[in-house]
Amino acid sequence: MNRLQPLLTLLSFLNPWRNRRLETYVLLRCLMGTLTGLVVIASIIFLIDYVEISKSLGQRADLNSFQIIGLLLLKSPNIILVLLPFAFLFGTLSAFVGLNRRSELIAMRAAGVSAWRFILPATGMAAIIGVLTITVLNPIATVLSDRYDQFNSGLEQSDTRVKRTDIFLRQGEVSKQTVIHARTQDARGTLLDATFWTYTLAKDGTPTFEGRIDAKEAVLKTRNWLLKNAREAKPGEPAQYFNQLSIDSNLDARRAFDKYAAPQSTNFWELPATIFQIETSGFSAASYILRLHQLLATPLMFAGMTALGAAFSLRLMRIGGLARLTLSGVGLGFIIFFLNQLCGSMGKAEVIPIFLAGWATPAVSLLAAMTLLVYTEDG
Repeated sequence: MNRLQPLLTLLSFLNPWRNRRLETYVLLRCLMGTLTGLVVIASIIFLIDYVEISKSLGQRADLNSFQIIGLLLLKSPNIILVLLPFAFLFGTLSAFVGLNRRSELIAMRAAGVSAWRFILPATGMAAIIGVLTITVLNPIATVLSDRYDQFNSGLEQSDTRVKRTDIFLRQGEVSKQTVIHARTQDARGTLLDATFWTYTLAKDGTPTFEGRIDAKEAVLKTRNWLLKNAREAKPGEPAQYFNQLSIDSNLDARRAFDKYAAPQSTNFWELPATIFQIETSGFSAASYILRLHQLLATPLMFAGMTALGAAFSLRLMRIGGLARLTLSGVGLGFIIFFLNQLCGSMGKAEVIPIFLAGWATPAVSLLAAMTLLVYTEDG
């Protein structure tokens, strides 16, 4: 107990309702239920990913069980964060249903305690956890996912059965754009048989061809490309040959070859700079802007799911219909999750405004829960 005392003191300090026993008791019940729901969801994801990694990577590399578990711990956290709203929904449902079955909820209501008094602390704590998720857990999960992708890429490069595809990149500034093409990429990340086409942009955005550079090898450094055995040609001028040639670059050397594939691989703190870089290079950053809005809306989503779980489990046992109402809450939670995915797809395609795609579903979930609470509590 003495060893746990510092942790309990820290948790007590983080609890804004620490001086109120009733709110603290209900809050702890909700946190325990959420933790239980998280363990169940994580276990299912671990099982699915274990089978997938064993089938996909196990055929290309001699991996033992401990190595597969290590890869599992790198890949799964990102997926768990996507499904984390369900942990709040199921955890809050189980917590309030438990309070209902033990007649504790009846005692609270009989004492004249409003439902708002013990629902708002749980909702507020869910929002606080949402802030911690996007600022701390998301960057950690992104780093782990990057390491998994690096391991997977290393296997693909060493596997001769994997078909090599051409590489296309693009970099640029406000008045200049460069399109890069390479036949292949070796194990060190060096582009082979690379070609650089450079264009200048007029004020109306019209591109004008400026020149072309062909190089046997091209290595992306921190601020520049290092080209070997390069040939530079410009319109109306004789070609020039260089053993080594350096040209400026604003691409990130760590993420230049995969950043356009998955916005989920960019953590919360890097998203603004990545969005600026993609837009400067002439690409659409809609997926990354949507990802930023979805992360910013995470506290609202967690709070909405928590409030929904509470709203659908407040019906007293003696009135009946609690099981049906609870199942309705679970069904509505799944509908909200798939609605969020649908809005995300429509936002990426720019069918609806990106801001609306990122914030609509969390706002609707919280407003629906508040409406149901007002209806059941205040008539």
